[in-house]
Amino acid sequence: MESMKIYMMGICGTAMASLAGLLQDMGHEVRGSDQNVYPPMSDMLKSLNIEISEGYKPENLHPRPDLVIVGNVMSRNHPEVQALIDSKIPFTSLANCIGEKIIDHRDSYVVAGTHGKSTTTSLLTWVMESLGKEPGFLVGAIPLNFNKSFRAPKKDCFVIEGDEYDTAYFDKVPKFIHYKPKYVILNSIEFDHADIYKDLDAVKDAFKMLLDRIPSDGKLLYLNSDANIHSILKEYPNIDAKSFGEDADYSFSDVEFHQNGTRFQLNTPDGKSYLVNSPMYGEFNVWNVLSVLSMLHLRGFDLEKAIDSLNGFKGLKRRQELIAENSNTKVIEDFAHHPSAVELLLDGMSKSFKEEKKICFFEPRSATSRRNIFQKEYVKAFSKADVVFIKQAFDQSKIADDERLDTKKLVQDIEAQGVKAIYFSDLSEIWEEFEAQLGDKNLVLIMSNGAFDGIYEKIKAHI
Repeated sequence: MESMKIYMMGICGTAMASLAGLLQDMGHEVRGSDQNVYPPMSDMLKSLNIEISEGYKPENLHPRPDLVIVGNVMSRNHPEVQALIDSKIPFTSLANCIGEKIIDHRDSYVVAGTHGKSTTTSLLTWVMESLGKEPGFLVGAIPLNFNKSFRAPKKDCFVIEGDEYDTAYFDKVPKFIHYKPKYVILNSIEFDHADIYKDLDAVKDAFKMLLDRIPSDGKLLYLNSDANIHSILKEYPNIDAKSFGEDADYSFSDVEFHQNGTRFQLNTPDGKSYLVNSPMYGEFNVWNVLSVLSMLHLRGFDLEKAIDSLNGFKGLKRRQELIAENSNTKVIEDFAHHPSAVELLLDGMSKSFKEEKKICFFEPRSATSRRNIFQKEYVKAFSKADVVFIKQAFDQSKIADDERLDTKKLVQDIEAQGVKAIYFSDLSEIWEEFEAQLGDKNLVLIMSNGAFDGIYEKIKAHI
């Protein structure tokens, strides 16, 4: 593709910002617009000197670009979109651009599922990098080993986070079907994205579209304990599929949790066993590590070298990221917002930090978490916390009253199960109570998929 002037609508989305960087790396002139400009993606774009116009306006299309990439945040009736159509400037979706212009003929490693995609994609990328494969990659977060969420491909492989969210108003299919999936890790299927999927069956149908596209020389690695995966996999007897997890082709045993991470035995289908030391916490990260190592073993890579490379993995921004600490308190930021992710995070941290008081901050911000679909599940999810501060759900104005998450009731129900819970609508309301709740040893977990009113910096003054 010759050098082009490319304009991106919704450029601060995690995938869009990553694509912007990829395209710039490949020699294109990139700029874009967004309504919600906040870190970490806004910081990354600024560091790349990629121009961001704040707000969507028809005049953003001047000077005229050669190509426009339309993010899924844009609707057909938006004035900027109408101006694009009237201009007859060529346009496409993010996922189509990635598949056709970047992945192209390369071997595509797609990490898909409801949970753990960013972490697993980042880890797979790092281990392949350590093995000398120099993969191109695109992740919906920022891996700390690379300090950016993307890299243009240098050789014949590309690793990508396979998002099941739709692509654009004119391309209403899951993003991952454009990614030419050849080697697929499928780590979970649960109901999510309530704004575009009506029920679990609709979510399953989306993942069937992924399996439909795995070629005969491709491979699928899936979480064995996930009943939803099994329910669709039976329709694909010809896929070269292997399982990971408990009682699986690739299994784990003798798990030990400690404050420096996790240790376990990896058991391969050929009867061999390998000791694995992982710097990450929680059983769900045992699954993530196991899936990466299993895929590489399936592909014939040196498993012992792959295991050794785990020691160098630095993690990701906003995924179990330690953002502040002093002699008695650690503050960890995480992207958890689905109740299963919240529960798994707390379970993992409770096993590694047994003596610390677990104080949680939670902002219901995603399209699903702002709805009452998981009203009861969130109560159970916080059962292993000692204290929970829950912010009023982010903008529910476009959600019907009888479909909204009732944040105050959630606080009452959490308290009813013996966990201290505090409702708040503004951060300024809770600092005195937060300081009063601090004990001799504390683990503070901040969970949101958004900006959370800048809590990540503000909390540092209160520990």
